[in-house]
Formats: sequence, C-alpha cells, structure tokens
Amino acid sequence: MAAGIPAEERLTNLVVALMATEIGLTKQQILDNVSGYRQRADAGARSDALEKMFERDKDELRKLGIPVETIGEASDPNDLREARYRIPQAEYDLPTDIDFSPAELAVLQLAGSVWSAESVSGDAQAGVRKIRALGIDGDEPIIGFAPRITARDAAFAPLQEAIEKSRVVTFEYLKPGEDAARTRRIRPLALVDYEARWHVFGIDVEAGGDRTFLLSRIVGAVKITNVSFDPALREGAGDRAVAGLEEVAARNSALLEVTPGTEASLRLGRRATPAVQGITVPFVDVHIFADELASYGPEVRVVEPAALRDAVIARLRAVVETNAEVSP
Repeated sequence: MAAGIPAEERLTNLVVALMATEIGLTKQQILDNVSGYRQRADAGARSDALEKMFERDKDELRKLGIPVETIGEASDPNDLREARYRIPQAEYDLPTDIDFSPAELAVLQLAGSVWSAESVSGDAQAGVRKIRALGIDGDEPIIGFAPRITARDAAFAPLQEAIEKSRVVTFEYLKPGEDAARTRRIRPLALVDYEARWHVFGIDVEAGGDRTFLLSRIVGAVKITNVSFDPALREGAGDRAVAGLEEVAARNSALLEVTPGTEASLRLGRRATPAVQGITVPFVDVHIFADELASYGPEVRVVEPAALRDAVIARLRAVVETNAEVSP
C-alpha cells in the first residue's frame, strides 16, 4: 500500500539504489523499481506526479549533502533526455592517510552500530536485486550506508497510523504567542518533511478547510478516533502540502550575513541564494526560523526583516539572562 511507505524510508531506499550501481539509473528505472515510488505507481499514481516526487526527493538529498550525480549521454554530456542518476561511493571514501587512535575507533564502531547492515530495509535490498535483474551491474550490498532517517516527534507514529487507516484525529496545538493550546480535530492526509521539520497536512473538521500543522507544536498525545473518512482524500495530499509550504516560503525571505566556513554557512547555504550583502534564505515560520538562527550565535546576523531580527535578539537575550541567573 502506497501510504505504508513513509517519505523518509523512500529517501533511504533511493539512496541505496543510487549507490548500488556505477553507471547510474534512469528516472523510469527508479520509478519502476525503488520502493516508495513503485507502490504509488501500482496504486495508479500518475507518471507526472511520480516524476515530480522524484525531483523533490533528489533535491532533498542534495540539500542533505548527498551528491546525486546526473549523467548525460556519453557522446553528448549535455543531452539529458535519457539521463542517469547515481551517488558515487568514492565521495564517502576516507583519505588513505587518515589514522585513528584506539579511542577514536571505539567511538566510530559505536556510531557504526546505528548504521548496521540491518539499517538497509528489506524493501531497499529488494530494490537493489530488481536493479541487478535489469542487467545493471551493482556493487555488493551496501553495508551500513542507509541511515535510519527517523522522526523524533512523538506525534509522528499515531498520525501515520491514522493516515493509513483514514481516521480522524484530535490533538492539542499551541500556536506562537498564545498562552494555551487549542484542541484541533482533523482528517490527516499526509506527513511531509519540509526544511527538516515534520508537518501534518489535513482537513480541519471545524474550519472545513486544508490546514498544515507543525508536529513539534502538538502538545500531548494524538488521539485516533473511530470516525473514518474517504481514503480518496489522500490522493495528491502530499503534493498540495508541499506546494502550500513553498508558497508561504516564497512570501517570506531573510537577508542574512553569515561567517564563511561556519556551521551556519554550511547549513543555511544549502537553501540560500547569494545577495549583495550576504545570502537570502526563504522560511515558513518566523518563530521556528528564529530558533534556528539563534542557535548559531555570532555566526549569523539578521539584516532583515526586522521581526525576525527582533525574535533572534530576544532569544539570545533570554540565554544571557538564564546564564546570569545560574552563575555563582
């Protein structure tokens, strides 16, 4: 069932598939064989919708720093009509002159236990077998590459269950600037990862319209009710959710000055465009974005808008005041 393949698992399966072959895969081979796309195709999803999903996933991997290569025709590299895509494993090889102490090796082994062979899902391994069945040479099983891209918000699992069962949910939701949470009752249609934060998109029962909620603002437990809704409402919901978030981000952008070579420069640069004074970064939520910018400390300065700059300053002052209170 298509709804049973979460977006983060689809991304993991895509990474495994793109690392499994040196010559790369065409878009159609990916859509036909990689778990997450294949199920949607079997469920009747339109080819253009699947292609758009792949383009978004490819962009998301690149934002995460994963080098997805596009390979054109050998005779004409600029001819991308039958382009192939791959992730070169050489990008992840360590230089041969690096040595680790026993203590460092112990830490790496501990970290490696999270990326064990079992981290490659059965669907991902099946996808690699399908790719090899096409006659495309692949590497040996990719041990420990596929990370467990998981959602830490407690609301994720019950919302995913409710989506799969087409059940109405209720939860308490606290908006910025409000003193108390309000009960929301929605028909959950899709979970989407946008700007590294999970959102649930659905129909607000009381308001009677589409709404998107940030999972981190859900207070307490999500309650799955016995009230069901038409599963057909889920069709295209993820695309509508992303389009809505992109529309909001297009209306909101920040002009930032960032210190080169810092963590802020690396992370913000992935979604920024160069500006005369610094970089311009689109954002969806001023409060969430202010939290992120404040975490970088002196590495970033907000030029505009003023509301965002004030929000960042307020957070930094709160940190200073808190530290002053605990100082001896």
